[in-house]
Amino acid sequence: MHTKPIPMSSSARGGSIVIRKMGRGATWCMLTFYALLTLYPLIWLFVSAFKDNQDFFSRPFGLPSSWHFDNFSRAWKVAGMDIALLNSAIVTSVSLVLTVLIGSLAAFILSRFHFRLKGAVMGLFLIGMLIPVHSTLVPLFIMMKEMSLLDTYAALVLPYIAFELPIAIFIISAYMTTFPKELEEAATIDGAGYWSIFCRIMLPLSMPAISTVAVLGFLRFWNDFAFPLVLINKPSLKTLPLSLSIFADGYGTDYSLTLAALTISVIPTIIIYLIFQEQIMKGMLAGSVKG
Repeated sequence: MHTKPIPMSSSARGGSIVIRKMGRGATWCMLTFYALLTLYPLIWLFVSAFKDNQDFFSRPFGLPSSWHFDNFSRAWKVAGMDIALLNSAIVTSVSLVLTVLIGSLAAFILSRFHFRLKGAVMGLFLIGMLIPVHSTLVPLFIMMKEMSLLDTYAALVLPYIAFELPIAIFIISAYMTTFPKELEEAATIDGAGYWSIFCRIMLPLSMPAISTVAVLGFLRFWNDFAFPLVLINKPSLKTLPLSLSIFADGYGTDYSLTLAALTISVIPTIIIYLIFQEQIMKGMLAGSVKG
């Protein structure tokens, strides 16, 4: 016996539409509140960068009584941020390029080929992710001294690559594993070699994972303070985080210049994230769906 569905009245339909709109509005309000809560420290940093020290202590969470735009120029000159920015850019870019290149090549081999001791090699890289980075500062200092690499770019680039490679290989290899074997078989039939398959197929398809690795590596290299503090002594080779320490001594901190310098240093990070945010989201979504 078939029963006809009872048609919904116009008032009921209107009520359901109102409920859906209220639910959607509540969701947007919660997301907006969460976004403001997350962005507040960044907004506080930008606003506080225009205060003087007296205003910073008397009105820590308020707007400046007078906007000191000269804080940025003073911080730039006092900290020598032109040299520090150049050094950070050199160290970060070289470390990123080599990390992505070596990590992609290793991930290609580990994800697309089967060979003896493959599990042991992958386990070795995974163990590398468990090593506390700062526990190696003393051995690294001794090693760099014996190799005469102290006060050089290589003293920072080599440890950065070594400690970032495990997570780079893990992310990229997990992403490459999801590619069907038919891609390589079709390319091999067309006469493509392994290098051609890697450059023309694997790298373009792995851009979301590579972008994720690049942003994670950029944040670690750009903001690192411990390694330059231990391995770099020349003022001409100081990186950006190391240059910020000039505003603090044993008796106090010039917060107006410190916050202005922090604002300058955080701008490249925001730009990089805005450029690669689409690729990062693709990599995160693909990893969550495909495993």
